[in-house]
Amino acid sequence: MTDNQNEDRNRDSQSKTLAIESADYDFETVEQHNGQATVVRFRVDTPLVKPGDTLVVLSGEEIQFHGLIGRIDDGWAIATDRRGSLLPAMIQ
Repeated sequence: MTDNQNEDRNRDSQSKTLAIESADYDFETVEQHNGQATVVRFRVDTPLVKPGDTLVVLSGEEIQFHGLIGRIDDGWAIATDRRGSLLPAMIQ
């Protein structure tokens, strides 16, 4: 394996953080607790986002949602924040 291939593999295995402003964030609530979205489903438009990455939804400087992206299927990702979500649940 060349040094470049090894470097690409290491870069791909590292998790990333996807930060989104809440005003720009479209999602579906999959699960909620006390009116807060604890599991969300959202559209992913880039192949750079992978399971194991972190989703952070911000309102200004306040973190509304901080969760792990568990899976991505057909351009839709699922992320979970069961402990500290402040993101209001959207009712479909």
